[in-house]
Order: sequence, then structure tokens, then C-alpha cells
Amino acid sequence: MGVPKRKPSKSRMRQRRAYNSVFALPQIGKCPQCAEPYIPHRVCPACGFYKGRQVLTVTAGA
Repeated sequence: MGVPKRKPSKSRMRQRRAYNSVFALPQIGKCPQCAEPYIPHRVCPACGFYKGRQVLTVTAGA
């Protein structure tokens, strides 16, 4: 079984862990209906559209 020859330095470990957090950031796209930012594969909170059809009714004042 392979065993590391030396202990990884703190800076090397922290660099690796910091880079892993980049993947956890939410990706934001533009809604094709209203051009508001929204999370992909979710209903747009501004207009209520998903995949080109109305899923939720969103009131303008509330």
C-alpha cells in the first residue's frame, strides 16, 4: 500500500480545500422569459416559468 513520504504542508492542504469550495458556488443563469437571474433547473422566482411554460402564478405586488 502506498504511504506518503512526507506530511503535506498546511499551505498545500489549504490550497486544495479552498479550490474544492469553488464547486459549491451556485451557478446563476438568465431566465429566457424575463431575463432575471435564476438557478438552473428551478422555477424562475420572478415570472414563474419553467422550461417555457407557466408553472407558478406570481403576483406583481407581493
